[in-house]
Amino acid sequence: MDRSSTLALLYEYTKSESLRKHALAVETAMRAYAKKFSADEEQWAITGLIHDFDYEMYPQAPDHPLKGSEILKAQGYSDDIRTAILGHASYSGVKRESLMAKCLFACDELCGFIVACSLVRPNKQIAGLEVSSVKKKLKDKAFARNVNRDDITQGAIELGVPLEEHIQFVIDALKANASGLGL
Repeated sequence: MDRSSTLALLYEYTKSESLRKHALAVETAMRAYAKKFSADEEQWAITGLIHDFDYEMYPQAPDHPLKGSEILKAQGYSDDIRTAILGHASYSGVKRESLMAKCLFACDELCGFIVACSLVRPNKQIAGLEVSSVKKKLKDKAFARNVNRDDITQGAIELGVPLEEHIQFVIDALKANASGLGL
């Protein structure tokens, strides 16, 4: 599958602008990590782009991402992509064994949180956002309360990188695509 057909599938199933932007943010972070790890950038980016495409239609666990995986299978998406997507939801029971799956899990919640941190800044931009600000907001349980902080911490652990390094990497990746993400 290519980005164009994946984007079309995302837009077919996802009508919420904020969920579409989340998909674009995760795509951006996944592409950056693929480049860092000398992996298949297109495959990783597509995985990030499509990981939540079924969420509006099937918001209840375990329907999301199980039903989405079946749709992706029918569309011809690889087992690697589908397994990574299944693994990003811990309740699916699918282990995150590949580096791509670990990166998707690590980037998903963190991307949403970093975007939220950016949007509450006076200029509503990611420019100038620092790791220390993100970590401070992580401690504020009322801020972006739907973001699972344990998943953010666990994601960095599974990647084998310090949390601060992971946050900085994702901030830098999103900064590089700030205009495309509305940040």
